[in-house]
Amino acid sequence: MVFCLEKEEPRLRLRSAMVHFHASEVQQLLHNKFVVILGDSIQRAVYKDLVLLLQRDSLLTAAQLKAKGELSFEQDQLVAGGQLGELHNGTQYREVRQFCSGSGHHLVRFYFLTRVYSEYLEGVLEELTYGPAPDLVIINSCLWDLSRYGRCSMESYRENLERVFVRMDQVLPDSCLLVWNMAMPLGERVTGGFLLPELQPLAGSLRRDVVEGNFYSATLAGDHCFDVLDLHFHFRHAVQHRHRDGVHWDQHAHRHLSHLLLTHVADAWGVELPKRDYPSGQPFPPHEFFNYNSAEDFSMSSHLGCGPGVNFVPGPLPPPVPGPIPHGQHRGPVVHRGMPRCAPNSPYHMPRMGGPCRQRLRHSDRLIHTNKMDRQPPAHSGTWPG
Repeated sequence: MVFCLEKEEPRLRLRSAMVHFHASEVQQLLHNKFVVILGDSIQRAVYKDLVLLLQRDSLLTAAQLKAKGELSFEQDQLVAGGQLGELHNGTQYREVRQFCSGSGHHLVRFYFLTRVYSEYLEGVLEELTYGPAPDLVIINSCLWDLSRYGRCSMESYRENLERVFVRMDQVLPDSCLLVWNMAMPLGERVTGGFLLPELQPLAGSLRRDVVEGNFYSATLAGDHCFDVLDLHFHFRHAVQHRHRDGVHWDQHAHRHLSHLLLTHVADAWGVELPKRDYPSGQPFPPHEFFNYNSAEDFSMSSHLGCGPGVNFVPGPLPPPVPGPIPHGQHRGPVVHRGMPRCAPNSPYHMPRMGGPCRQRLRHSDRLIHTNKMDRQPPAHSGTWPG
């Protein structure tokens, strides 16, 4: 979803709204990029799947999805919190993870949040100002905000959303792409660890609260000209991939989420990706990933460095993957420039409501974020692949 249009324009929809990425393509798309992911356990799984996909074409295991605060995951490093501190389900839980590729050309960092805006988040923002400037920030916080902070949680959530978007607008460079991930749909029964036994009576209304919270977050993100990825809409029919706790999702759902997210990022950066045909037996969700269930359809609801000895520095592109070219894959460079910005349909699509607008660049009659191709790169960044 894209907000902050200067004027209403007819939108064209791509025949395929999502690209299935290979690890080699993700490596090139995020080459010399610093990615920051903030949020709850869902966002931690977003981080984990991205870290895995930067290294190889395989899916997360159930154990990897379930693990919390481990000292290392797929060559990453636990920087703070987690097993370095105390594992618990309280609002003061902290976990900071970081992955830096062996080549030093990919840096991904994750901060666990239990509230969308807080003194802790201010500390995170301050920390980001002293390190390399982020190229991509992916953020969401909703379930904790609406279930763990008292009777006026929705009002507090709306106020904190405004605060966090104002601060992000102030702190992040204009070249940084911020993507707000809307909260994914909950099950009818919620038994996730974050929902304490005394809060179980809230489980029934929490599904509807998430829809309301998503509406507010999408509106405010659009008001500040940030991008929105409507995961609630995309996964409303994928309930067979949701865990029994009613909150978390399996490895196929998270790989599907990664494809959606990376397609959005490539689109925002004006990067065209190859189109290919997929043989049977592919490790990605099949076309039958979505099964419609009207009972679950809420789309129209009525209610720090890189670690020891490694530096994040620019350098040459990774070499192409050896071996024969897969059937249907374009020859030549893995990524190409020039894909115009296009957003999938969504019930949350609405015109901008006014307010300050981040710097934009017109490309193919659509507005996209500026990126490193349009300014002098900072010391930590290299030249975008041509």
